[in-house]
Amino acid sequence: MAKNFESESRKLLLRLREAMAEHSAGQARLDKITRLIASSMGTEVCSIYLFRDPETLELCATEGLKPESVHQTRLRIGEGLVGRVAKKGRVVNSADAPSESGFRYMPETGEEIYSSFCGIPIQRLGENLGVLVVQSKEARNYSSDEVYALEVVAMVIAEMTELGAFVGEGAALSPLHQQSVLIRGGTAQEGAAEGKVWLHEPRVVISNPIADDPETEVQRLEAAIEELRVGVDRMLEGALGGDKDQLQVMEAYRMFANSKGWLKRMKQDIGQGLSAEAAVEKEQSIARARMGQATDAYLRDRLHDLDDLSNRLLRILTGQGRDTGAEMPENPILVARNIGPAELLEYDRKLKGVVLEEGSVGSHAAIVARALAIPLIVHAERITTEALNGDTIMVDGDEGVVHLRPDETVATAFRDKMAMQTDAQTRYASIRDKPAETLDGTTIQLMMNAGLMADLPSLAGSGAEGVGLFRTELQFLIRNQMPRRTELAELYSRVMDSAKGKRVVFRTLDIGSDKVLPYMAPQDEPNPALGWRAIRVGLDKPGVLRMQLQALLRAAAGRPLTVMFPFIAQYEEFTAAKAEMDKAVAREKILGHPLPSELRVGAMLETPSLGFAPQKFFEEVDFISIGGNDLKQFFFAADRENERVRRRYDTLNVSFLTFIEGIVNRCRSTQTPLSFCGEDAGRPLEALCLAAMGLRVLSMRPASIGPVKSLLRRTNLEEVRAIIHEARERGDQSVRNAVKEYLRTANPDA
Repeated sequence: MAKNFESESRKLLLRLREAMAEHSAGQARLDKITRLIASSMGTEVCSIYLFRDPETLELCATEGLKPESVHQTRLRIGEGLVGRVAKKGRVVNSADAPSESGFRYMPETGEEIYSSFCGIPIQRLGENLGVLVVQSKEARNYSSDEVYALEVVAMVIAEMTELGAFVGEGAALSPLHQQSVLIRGGTAQEGAAEGKVWLHEPRVVISNPIADDPETEVQRLEAAIEELRVGVDRMLEGALGGDKDQLQVMEAYRMFANSKGWLKRMKQDIGQGLSAEAAVEKEQSIARARMGQATDAYLRDRLHDLDDLSNRLLRILTGQGRDTGAEMPENPILVARNIGPAELLEYDRKLKGVVLEEGSVGSHAAIVARALAIPLIVHAERITTEALNGDTIMVDGDEGVVHLRPDETVATAFRDKMAMQTDAQTRYASIRDKPAETLDGTTIQLMMNAGLMADLPSLAGSGAEGVGLFRTELQFLIRNQMPRRTELAELYSRVMDSAKGKRVVFRTLDIGSDKVLPYMAPQDEPNPALGWRAIRVGLDKPGVLRMQLQALLRAAAGRPLTVMFPFIAQYEEFTAAKAEMDKAVAREKILGHPLPSELRVGAMLETPSLGFAPQKFFEEVDFISIGGNDLKQFFFAADRENERVRRRYDTLNVSFLTFIEGIVNRCRSTQTPLSFCGEDAGRPLEALCLAAMGLRVLSMRPASIGPVKSLLRRTNLEEVRAIIHEARERGDQSVRNAVKEYLRTANPDA
């Protein structure tokens, strides 16, 4: 790039910095910026369009178009050339804009006299904030140097917007991070909580996007890059004991840290007038934008590496590390892009809730959040850029909604809802030690789900009659290496001790799909939920399964032991897994170790195929637990990680309940104990209908036992069963409305 052009670019940025520092109102600053850019670039028009909402762009300032069109002209994303830039996140550079496909003429702006058009996305860290446009009467393409200079200017505007210079409409422009924001996401763990934001990785704030001395900035960048490389080398040394795949990942990470192209691009940005920090963030924003468009998994991973390296580099340059010295507020609600199970557990039980920008309903973090009994929202778009440490935040895990900096009306309504839930929990405590016996004399056994030692105190407090599912994979997921057999045996023994004689059903390692061990080579599968997971991994790699079974047998130390195998899809898989248990028992006997006084070996029914297994399976298995979460997604062919389809199908669908009833009848004919485990078991209405279908054991999170027991004790199960059969006879798709109506009339308090 020519030296004189770089010099002009720096002059423009310095003028922009002066405009940014002025104490004038946001609109006046924005108007001055468009004048400065038009003058410096030698164009008749410069306009700034900002997002009014996720789908609408608004003309917020212009030099050259009709002033009265400001805050009046709006475009939908994808509409016209401006909308195309916003949608694609890419530059549009045309010498003859009216001839371009999709061109939209806006008569109120007076732009019909301008032929050339160059639109630049205003982005920050992959988030589209708006579009910077320059236009001129002369039919010409803007040069690559001019486009590059405009990209640098757009980067600075993005920083100014992020710092609260202007967002909103007209003269009443509200500063960002002061507005009340409602964000919709997905429910990964139910519950409600109010607290203060605690950012897992506090956002690095760049206070100096424009630099006076490029040479000094380059020196700062090079020193920071060197510190970064030393740190990555140390990480690589620490991984030398890992497996081949882990080393390959770390080598790829180091390759990016040493990328000459990356450093060259950042130096070019500095040459245009950006500070070292702003240069890093500009390239990071480009990588984030590409990450969102990449379909290749390998490329996405590499762009993610670059994103992570950029964050590390920014912390080095700004000194804004994770340990900022800020104290965690009371009632903290964690906000993060994503988080691993080990990191989440490090917070212990201090957190009141978790909100993730990414994540999934079956992620490691979701499993831990359920174990900690705190609400978790996933897919909360833009939460990490909207939230600041200490912001008031209200998390409604039941509805999948986050209220950030809520106004008083919203806050009052939310607190009323929480108060009602607290009152309800007080009522549930009064029936804690009473049986879940319905009005017609049917007793339902209510068990709890667990996965951590920290869960076990809930066994007594919740009124659960035992642990219907103890997830053993958490102990594998939160470590960087395979746990030893002795460690597992000690843990399982402590679990049994804490249960104080109540039954604990241990599920063997359920990994794969969305639960990948940090030290296990990831499998590139097009549909992992239907792939190599759970018992399939255990049977193909029997060493880990045998080790875990031996640990369970030793933990029992002569006490009763209950074990079940996950994701059994056919009879032969159960017989193969049971054979491994028989071998483990025989080995323990030879070694002279005490054997369990009673050993029950069961299977999880999570695929429709097992419901049609040979009669011999139902005769041989000691018990069956229906894994409702997986069974429902396979029954309806609706991925439970896909928000578009997972809520489309109802657990109380007549077809699904009929299938459940069929399993109940098969188990009844062979006197095989049957239970239902999953989120639906903890929803009172669903639990009631499952019980009406013949299920007598339900396992759920501890907090759900009170509400479920309360409804069961106030309802006649035979009458509910009759209502379900009537709905089925009528051809209703779901029995939900019919059962709700019955409860309203027969039991108004239910």
